[in-house]
Amino acid sequence: MPMDARDIEQMIKEAIPDAQVEIRDLAGDGDHYAATVIAESFRGKSRVQQHKMVYDALKGRMGGTLHALALQTSIPGA
Repeated sequence: MPMDARDIEQMIKEAIPDAQVEIRDLAGDGDHYAATVIAESFRGKSRVQQHKMVYDALKGRMGGTLHALALQTSIPGA
């Protein structure tokens, strides 16, 4: 069952409250999304650590309910 973009955004914002999140449905199928996540809480963390924070926020749905997520992360002003 596909995930709704609003659900993805909400899960990320719940786990990373300072995040600015933009979700785009890449294929119109609810399975392939691109996400841009900007958060001050990423400061000092490697890109891998930033991505792990986002994947952790999705609580195991990555690779299951959510088939593909192209992810870009950064800190504000970067």
